[in-house]
Amino acid sequence: MDNSELKHIIEAALLAAGRPLSLDELRGLFGGERSAPPRQDVRAALMALQSDYDGRGLEVKEVASGYRIQVRAAMAPWLAKLWEERPPRYSRALMETLAIIAYRQPVTRGDVEEIRGVSVSTNIIRTLLERAWIRVVGHRDVPGKPEMFGTTREFLDYFGLKNLDQMPTLAELKDLDPVHVQLELPDVDEAAGELAASDAPDDNVTSIEDARAQTSESVSPEPAVDGQEEQATATVVPLKTR
Repeated sequence: MDNSELKHIIEAALLAAGRPLSLDELRGLFGGERSAPPRQDVRAALMALQSDYDGRGLEVKEVASGYRIQVRAAMAPWLAKLWEERPPRYSRALMETLAIIAYRQPVTRGDVEEIRGVSVSTNIIRTLLERAWIRVVGHRDVPGKPEMFGTTREFLDYFGLKNLDQMPTLAELKDLDPVHVQLELPDVDEAAGELAASDAPDDNVTSIEDARAQTSESVSPEPAVDGQEEQATATVVPLKTR
């Protein structure tokens, strides 16, 4: 199989899947390990596709779960009328809670309430769990054993991120000034040092998550609970994919 044919097959697969595909999933299209193209060939085909789509309305984007073909964010104003389903709307309180969990994970509900200075609605936690943006990663070893929350691959995929290091810096989140001054993130060198010292990464976490996962808390993930969505005042528009 020549490189051009491989690229066309991968392009068709990304369009047909409607979700990110990992390198292993793409290689699996060709049968067993012996008949599958080498990983470096698949990567080369993906890079060639990214180059082909450069300057167009679509792009090949790598996110936490793999690669996908998606509409460029700049196209959203013209395409919004084509989407019959209105984008979800979320409250400022929900987005602040999500930001605190993302930047300070693993954290408990009490940690979030201490940073925000107000109580966190049960509906907010339910909504984040139902959206699979957060998950229970363990329980703090204190009386009551409160649940500790961290973000998920679905969170990274939804916001078009490959890993947590691609999140905006706190200095860029000017709307969250009252909150971000209390987050006390480690600097880049410190985070990188923690990550380098950690063991092989878990499939459910990436980058900063891996570094923060090396704690003494016990880890026992639990399923998300059902519940109703938080009423909304802020809108998040995901990138449309094929």
